[in-house]
Amino acid sequence: MESMGVDRVVAVDLHCGQIQGFFSPSCPCDNLDGGVVAIPYFSEMLRQCGIEDDDVVVVSPDAGGVYRAKKFRDGLQKMGMKNTGLAMIVKQRQRANMISQMDLVGDVAGKTVIIVDDMIDTAGTLCKAGAELKKFGAKKVYAFATHGLFNGPAITRIEKSDFEKVVVCNTIPLAPNKQIDKIEQLSVAELLANTIHAIQFKTSVSNSFDLKEAHTTVVQRPVS
Repeated sequence: MESMGVDRVVAVDLHCGQIQGFFSPSCPCDNLDGGVVAIPYFSEMLRQCGIEDDDVVVVSPDAGGVYRAKKFRDGLQKMGMKNTGLAMIVKQRQRANMISQMDLVGDVAGKTVIIVDDMIDTAGTLCKAGAELKKFGAKKVYAFATHGLFNGPAITRIEKSDFEKVVVCNTIPLAPNKQIDKIEQLSVAELLANTIHAIQFKTSVSNSFDLKEAHTTVVQRPVS
């Protein structure tokens, strides 16, 4: 990219944050957080449902995602949900690509749970995590991921899952045959626009990470 003349890169939730370091100092790379658009959405939605903040727990689906889940929990607390909890799922693997058991670190009994991840591919592990959280006593289970790939049997799995809603950003177009009631898309248009504006006019890009109600726009689907 740099050899072709690119001198600035803006990404949204890189799957591996170290990718930022692949670019030279002459080509800065900004990695935007998709949670900025999801946190106001969940904060408002939970309040409208009459769910108290001490009844909400943010869950990381694995040990590697704890920082992301904690950041999401901290964002909800900044939005006024001061007592939001945090938990983590620990996967016990029988062998590569085969999970024999999922253990929970934390308490979700009687709680409304939000699983936070960076992407959803085939949704196999996600749906299994949702089912396990139900077994651990969760009252309602939601999921948020920045990127919704929804490959293979993902849509069928989500339709049959225990999730109330699976929320993703519109970083990847959602094909008409994948637009089901359980999937909600949030727009990153304003987040990207504010970032590009800050770069163009040499102001602080970090202001784009501020939690604002205006950042949350649900993508409207065309009426069939």
